[in-house]
Amino acid sequence: MSELPGRVRRALRDHDAFADDPDDAGDTDVGFPDTSTPFDAGVAVAERDDGRLEFDVTVRVPTIDAVAEEHVDDVVVDGWYETFERRIAAIGDVTSAGHDLDPAVSREGDEAVVEASFADINERRGVDDAAAVVDYVEGTYVQGVIPGYEYGEPVTGLIDRARAAGGAGGDDA
Repeated sequence: MSELPGRVRRALRDHDAFADDPDDAGDTDVGFPDTSTPFDAGVAVAERDDGRLEFDVTVRVPTIDAVAEEHVDDVVVDGWYETFERRIAAIGDVTSAGHDLDPAVSREGDEAVVEASFADINERRGVDDAAAVVDYVEGTYVQGVIPGYEYGEPVTGLIDRARAAGGAGGDDA
């Protein structure tokens, strides 16, 4: 990765979702990691010839069978993935700049990988919009959790966090 301008590093450092050092990604290759989600997510940023910045957002989420504590039939796994893919494609206008997003979703082993790219001249708005894409993927993932299964992490943590944010508490079992 070529050296980024200081303005980009400052925007990443000042944003509470991203680590400002790609080395913080550990064994993954997500660029600057998003530390606000339990998923393997981040943004790679590069300068373009026209002065704008290219933001490439990647989010890796586990498939439903990878987080369920019991067996999930293949037809359910396939249906979950197809629904997740359709919901991600309907990303709409989650960015403040109204970027025309065309996210790609692929299945790699027991993960669904979401990739979306956009360009912006404003580094802070671009970083905010990259975080919005990650948040959208996380929210879409949580919406796709199928009731009736026992789940492990990160699903249990996400559900607990959503309950706490909604004021429902997590101890009403």
